[in-house]
Amino acid sequence: MRLTAIRRRFLLGSLSLLLGASLSLPTLAADLLEQIQAKGSIKIGLEGTYPPFNYQDESGRLTGFEVEFAEALARELGVKAEFQPTKWDGILAALESGRLDAVINQVTITEERSRKYDFSTPYTVSGIQAMARKDNAAQFTGPRSLAGKKVGVGLGTNYEQWLKENVPGAVIKTYDDDPTKLQDLRFGRIDAILIDRLAAFDMVEKTGGQLVVAGQPFSRQEAGVALRKGNAELLAAINRAIAKLRADGTLGQLSEKWFKADVTQ
Repeated sequence: MRLTAIRRRFLLGSLSLLLGASLSLPTLAADLLEQIQAKGSIKIGLEGTYPPFNYQDESGRLTGFEVEFAEALARELGVKAEFQPTKWDGILAALESGRLDAVINQVTITEERSRKYDFSTPYTVSGIQAMARKDNAAQFTGPRSLAGKKVGVGLGTNYEQWLKENVPGAVIKTYDDDPTKLQDLRFGRIDAILIDRLAAFDMVEKTGGQLVVAGQPFSRQEAGVALRKGNAELLAAINRAIAKLRADGTLGQLSEKWFKADVTQ
């Protein structure tokens, strides 16, 4: 009888611990938003070398469309944006490890990525665009024209994946930064590059027309704020903030400032 009573108390105690742990799971899911608001800042990953989205101006200050968007988003959450420049090939790993709370760096929403990360509602809509030197651009009329050509793409980007899946004959050259990729294009080490269509127009202006867009964009792309899975409260708060910024005209104004067009829908 005594052993039975002890065993019963042990089982009841174990059951209480299990129930307590399971009841605490929803609270843990909301912890990241609570932690962000408690410390007063959100750690945002971006490259810082990707104009006009995010880059350093002449004084070394981070600026660009996504920098101002992230700052507006943080204000809606009641916190400050704490930027952490990170190379593209390590930026999502930094998000997974917890070194970043969010990534705002033209992360295209794809089915594969959506299995690993949560995404906000899109804040820009664009497409994959080929760029080439002005004297060499006419030959690039569509995806098939990239076959047999040396095409530069960011390492680990959806552009690299798109080339592998759609242009098996392309000679893919990968880069972990944009300046080197653009330099190789200018000096003829590669024939073309694939970048975001919105960034392409800015690049035409910055190079004085030496580099130009080649043909029409290949596919529609939507970029969203990337988050670790399991932070439903933070995701909902960010989606509400984006909806407000869209409704009050902030998103449209930022888009006109940086692109002279509304690229947010």
